[in-house]
Amino acid sequence: MVPRVGIVGAGQLAQMSLAPAAALGIDLRILAASQSDSAAKYFPVTIGDYKDLDQLIAFAEECDVLTFEHELVPNGHVRRLEELGKTVRPSSQTLLHAQDKLHMRKSFSEIDLPQPRWHVVRSSNEITSYPVILKSITGGYDGRGVQLITNQSEAELALASWGAALCEEVVDFDRELAIMIARSPHDQVSIWAVTETVQREGICTQTITPAPHISETTALQAQEIALAIAEHIQLIGVMAVELFDVRGDLLINEIALRPHNSGHWTIEGAVTSQFEQHLRAVLDLPLGSTTLTNSWAVMGNVLGGEQGDLYRPYLHLFARDPELKVHNYAKEVRPGRKVGHVSAVGDDLEDLRARVTHAVDYISGVISEG
Repeated sequence: MVPRVGIVGAGQLAQMSLAPAAALGIDLRILAASQSDSAAKYFPVTIGDYKDLDQLIAFAEECDVLTFEHELVPNGHVRRLEELGKTVRPSSQTLLHAQDKLHMRKSFSEIDLPQPRWHVVRSSNEITSYPVILKSITGGYDGRGVQLITNQSEAELALASWGAALCEEVVDFDRELAIMIARSPHDQVSIWAVTETVQREGICTQTITPAPHISETTALQAQEIALAIAEHIQLIGVMAVELFDVRGDLLINEIALRPHNSGHWTIEGAVTSQFEQHLRAVLDLPLGSTTLTNSWAVMGNVLGGEQGDLYRPYLHLFARDPELKVHNYAKEVRPGRKVGHVSAVGDDLEDLRARVTHAVDYISGVISEG
C-alpha cells in the first residue's frame, strides 16, 4: 500500500518535492498556511495553522509519516504527535538542534565537534569586546535572527528584542561551505559533494559544486563532521551543514534539518536530488546515488527586485541558453526575497558561472539586454 507522506509547510521546498513524489507515486499531503503558498498553487493542500496543535493533529491523522519544510513548528507540538503514536521524521529531539541554537552548540560540544567560540549573554555588559555575532536562541530562520554587532548600543537593541542571545566570535574565514547528507531509519547514509556558497549581505546568491580548489583533507573533514552530526542527533531525512572554511580547517555555523537552498543544485546536478532523497529517507526506502551528473553544477538565487514579471524573461533566456534550468517559486516579488533559482551543469566552471549570473540578473531586472 502506498504510504501517505505529510509535509508541514507549502513554500518552495514543498513545491520542489512535488515532482519526485509524483514520479515515485507517493501519496503526498501538504499543510499550507495560505492558498498563495508556492506549493498550494499547483497541488491540492490542506489549509491550516501549524502553530495550532489541534489542526496539526488533524493533519497528522491523514498521514503515515510527517515531515517538515521548515523548523518553525513548536517542538512541544511535535512531541505531542509522537506521544499520540505518529511517525514524525525528523523527531522532536532531532529537530530541537535546528530550533534552539544554544541546544545545538551544547550538544555538539559534547562530542567535540569544531565550532566558533560562543557563550550566552543576557546583558551587553557580558560582552567584553566587539565585533561579535549575536544570534536569537530560538525563532531564527534563513538568516533572520542573526546580527553582526559592532558596539554596545547595537547589542542592547538586539537583546531588548531577544532577551538572551548566543554570542559568537566573528570568524575570519576564507569562504563558506555546505554539505548535504541524508540518513534513513536503517542507518543508511548518503552524502553529496561539498558546495561553496557565495554570500552577499548575509544572503546566499550562488552555489558552486564541488567546491573549487578544495583539498581531499578538507572535503573529508566536511564529510566526517556531517556523519558525526547525523549519528549524534539520530537524523532521519536530509540535513544541510553550513561550515566556515578557515585556511582548510572547518567550523560549524548552522544546520538545517530539511532540504536546503545550498542543495538546490542537486535537482539537475546529482543523480538523486535532495528532495527525492528526503522522501526516500523518511519512508525508509534505500537511498539513491548522489553522484554528480556533470563535472560542475552552479546554482544562482533569484532575489526580488524591480522586475515583477518573472515569466517574460523566459523568452530571452531560453533562446539564449537552452541548457539553462529555471525554477520559479510563484511568490510575490519583494526586494531581497528568494523568488526562484537557476541552474546550469557542465565542464567549464567559469562559463557556467557567467551564464547563471546573467540569467539571475536578467530575471531580477538588474540588466535588460545581453
